[in-house]
Amino acid sequence: MTSRTEITERIRESCLVAVVRALRKDQCLPLTNALIDGGIHIVEITLTTPEAIKAIEEIKSVMGDRALIGVGTVLNREQCRAAIDAGAEFVVSPVTKKEIIDEAHRFGRPVMSGAYTPTEAQFAHEAGSDFIKIFPADRLGPGYIKSLLAPLPHLRIVPTGGVNLETLQGFLKAGCVALGIGSSLISKSILQSDDWAALTRSTVEYVNVLNSEKIG
Repeated sequence: MTSRTEITERIRESCLVAVVRALRKDQCLPLTNALIDGGIHIVEITLTTPEAIKAIEEIKSVMGDRALIGVGTVLNREQCRAAIDAGAEFVVSPVTKKEIIDEAHRFGRPVMSGAYTPTEAQFAHEAGSDFIKIFPADRLGPGYIKSLLAPLPHLRIVPTGGVNLETLQGFLKAGCVALGIGSSLISKSILQSDDWAALTRSTVEYVNVLNSEKIG
């Protein structure tokens, strides 16, 4: 089994985390395949997706090590355990709850805990969260992240909400270790039409911008 440290490093190296809120369970497998074809291999299936736990189990059984599959929108220990039992390799929550962190760590899985303010972010860190999910980041922007990290440089920040092709580079330059990308990548129109070719093209765009930032 891949260790918690190895999973954490893989997230940091890949940098882009696709946040999936699918309309139907049957979308999750082709959607994940489209993301992989475009170059994103870190996928978070949120529990707001119908039958999300079953979707995670199916994706892991088909994809194996081709993608790192996590679970999002986790609100309690029971949800965390169920997702890990289904194969989830990392756990994401919009809030910080010690019971979620402890349960995930018990099974060697890293956690992204949600925070908004400096106090919340530091609390999540002290509670043992591997990453701090700044959410929603759309009203805050890269400038906020830079200001947050100035006195708290030890935080491993992953913003979600507001990350798009125009802001991606700014968030990385501000010091984020990874980026959560949701509707700006997996748009409503793509989900409504099951247009996986369009999703692959969109994914390629994000990967190209990321690679240009790394080269620069």
